[in-house]
Amino acid sequence: MATVEVEGISFPQEITVSKPLSLLAHGITDIEIHFLQIKYNAIGVYLEKDNVLGHLESWKGKKAEELVQDDGFFQALVSAPVEKLFRIVVIKEIKGSQYGVQLESSVRDRLVSVDKYEDEEEESLEKVTEFFQSKYFKPNSVLTFHFPNTPGIAEISFVTEGKGEAKLTVENKNVAEMIQKWYLGGESAVSPTTVKSLADQFAALLSA
Repeated sequence: MATVEVEGISFPQEITVSKPLSLLAHGITDIEIHFLQIKYNAIGVYLEKDNVLGHLESWKGKKAEELVQDDGFFQALVSAPVEKLFRIVVIKEIKGSQYGVQLESSVRDRLVSVDKYEDEEEESLEKVTEFFQSKYFKPNSVLTFHFPNTPGIAEISFVTEGKGEAKLTVENKNVAEMIQKWYLGGESAVSPTTVKSLADQFAALLSA
């Protein structure tokens, strides 16, 4: 199986859950402290390629520089009723609780800003935070977010050395959408390199 290297980590070009999904973008999450770049995670974004292109016809012929700044494009990508999978591989170890808090605060802020943060969302998000609370992100641990093409569900899985797979299903539509936006949300997303990779890839695919 062909692979793509991201920071020395191999990502298969295709992953099959219910149907084959293609690796359409990759990147990292990182932070700069005193001019030192610290890389936390490598990211691969897998999508149903042929189906997703049908939902993005309006952006045919756009350049990558235009797409990367176009919130409407990324919203259409998130809303597209196609299967998606994010594979996140740990580069630098951290506590799962640190990751969980970052995810929770980003998802909560996004929900509050569109007035969709009610009791159900709070409860669903608490379960996500609890899921990460006891985890430890050793290097090469793999975190997967799977979004079936039925909108409104996110399946989270975490695998680390020496432990079985841990799983959680998020059944709140708004929370699932905002988890997608954390990675696919254009300029407000957590990984600018992944967003640039998405824009480059879709500009090429939509002009083909």
